[in-house]
Amino acid sequence: MKISTILDHIDSGHMALPEFQRGYVWNRDQVRSLFDSLYRHHPVGGLLVWATESKTAEHRGSAELAPGVIKLLLDGQQRMTSLYGIARGRPPAFFDGNAQAFSGLYFHLADESFSFYQRSRMAGDPLWVDVSNLISQGFNGVGAYMTRLSEVPDHDQYLSRLMQLLSIMDIDLHIDEVTGADKSLDIVVDIFNRVNSGGTTLSKGDLALAKICAEWPQARETMKSQLKVWEGQGFDFSLDWLLRSVNTVLTGEARFSYLHDRSAKDIQDGLKRATKAIDTALNMISGRFGLDHDRVLFGRFAVPVIARYLDQHNGPLDERERDKLLFWYIQAGMWGRFSGQTETSIDQDLASIEDVSGGLDRLIDQLRLWHGSLGVEPGHFYGWSLGARFYPVLYMLTRMGEAKDWGNGLPLKAAMLGTLNRLEVHHIFPKARLYAHGYERSQVNALANFCFLTQGTNLSISDRLPNEYFPEVEAKHPGALASQWIPTDTALWQVENYGEFLEARRTLLAAEMNRRLADLLHGDERWLQLPPSAATDTPSPAPTEVVGGITSEDEEQLLDDLNRWVAEQGLPRGVLGFDFADAETGHQRAMFDLAWPEGIQQGLTQPVAVLLNEGTEVIALASGAGYRCFTSPTNFRRYVETEVLTT
Repeated sequence: MKISTILDHIDSGHMALPEFQRGYVWNRDQVRSLFDSLYRHHPVGGLLVWATESKTAEHRGSAELAPGVIKLLLDGQQRMTSLYGIARGRPPAFFDGNAQAFSGLYFHLADESFSFYQRSRMAGDPLWVDVSNLISQGFNGVGAYMTRLSEVPDHDQYLSRLMQLLSIMDIDLHIDEVTGADKSLDIVVDIFNRVNSGGTTLSKGDLALAKICAEWPQARETMKSQLKVWEGQGFDFSLDWLLRSVNTVLTGEARFSYLHDRSAKDIQDGLKRATKAIDTALNMISGRFGLDHDRVLFGRFAVPVIARYLDQHNGPLDERERDKLLFWYIQAGMWGRFSGQTETSIDQDLASIEDVSGGLDRLIDQLRLWHGSLGVEPGHFYGWSLGARFYPVLYMLTRMGEAKDWGNGLPLKAAMLGTLNRLEVHHIFPKARLYAHGYERSQVNALANFCFLTQGTNLSISDRLPNEYFPEVEAKHPGALASQWIPTDTALWQVENYGEFLEARRTLLAAEMNRRLADLLHGDERWLQLPPSAATDTPSPAPTEVVGGITSEDEEQLLDDLNRWVAEQGLPRGVLGFDFADAETGHQRAMFDLAWPEGIQQGLTQPVAVLLNEGTEVIALASGAGYRCFTSPTNFRRYVETEVLTT
């Protein structure tokens, strides 16, 4: 069937997109490549459609379907959406994605190349042809361009190229049809999954959601609405993450394949139960630990496990059981339980809690056998940057303990400040003064040099050294320094003794964390010791220095702005402070400032990392893991604009 006829069928409602299809994900480079291939009459593949009655067809978008038999695209959505967008100058009715991907495609008559509009490059050059404009006008458009080119030398040679460009609409695409009364939704979705699972364009979650949407067309939008609710509360979760939680609650398994035989009613029930359990889990984590926004919520893949446990448990948890569950959550976050093989780890933990009675003991035992001692040592606070794995731990200790602000002396508990009153990071020894004394970046931004204060207090301290402002704080608010685990030895407040200060504070922080962990266990501290089987084995390796990370709130704000800009382009947000860990052990190796571990367009682009002010070691580690690295926001934006959104 000719491309022009296919587009007409989309307009008339004879061809549409099934509801279970995901949205448009192509970038401008792919659109450009498609048109380049069509112009040169290279093969671009055929289409697969499902011929079915329009009255029973669930389709995307609000456009009316034609009566009778219509065709739903199973394979070829990205190509046909791109062709429609260029030919019509607007997206089709079923569109869900970034329309900039096919906005402003131009063709150069001299070198016969396609490119997206760039004013500095194209303005004033008559050889650049607006492809949408030409196709919409047809032969009249060819005549108009030839008139415009009448003064250009050797302009006659361009007529054939304009005609060749216009003839793209006359190219025949082979169409295979899935037909027959025996082709139920389940069979069609299975065909769709088989066709699409051969490539890399769909995630496992996409494939599972496709099947769900076949029977429950509103599933995707319903889940997105719930994600918006959590986003408004400060927690940014992905659709895959929510579907994973639905899966664990409904099936007790991590792999999405276990959802395939579940009915729409089952999924709706699972989503309702999962949402309730997640809300309870977030309230527990925020209320008990003060981890009240996305930036400090580590171990997020522990939440699907918690959701399963809460859903299976009849009635609210008592205090001891709640705290034991939270003890496991914190431990899973500290040691990167889900930083490696996520599905495998979730499945192991789900198996541990299969029997609700006593399941938490087995869950914690498994974590201890996997990691070793669950006690915290001073060396665990050796990390640096806002992205360190123990950064949320420091925030948690501040929020759940008796930590006081150094300006007003008030407790910094979450219950008093509320989730919207986010604390600011304060460098106890100011950065500028430390750099002036020759300390290195990792020392200046050491985790043990951080504390949390209110904005006014942070500003009032300015760049003074501890030996200058600590006496004032202690005089006005006795005990406020100790509440933030500051060594009492005044000699350590001198800048020349900064290294000793860090060591002393790490010891205090580790002791406080162990005390809090013991409180969660209500006196049953057996898990804070090495398991008997490991007592005579080689001890766990000492914590190693983790390279990379966000070093200031200004840098964090810059990355936040960059992430927001990416979202405004219709692209997925990256992970701020990405925990790059060993896939087998979960041991943290580095922190990437901002990362897309599966590509900005999942399966279509390589992993990407934005690494600001990082050394060669971090860049080499990211590059070796297959990441495309950018060391400045400008270069990253250029990449997005020229390779993701443009040619």
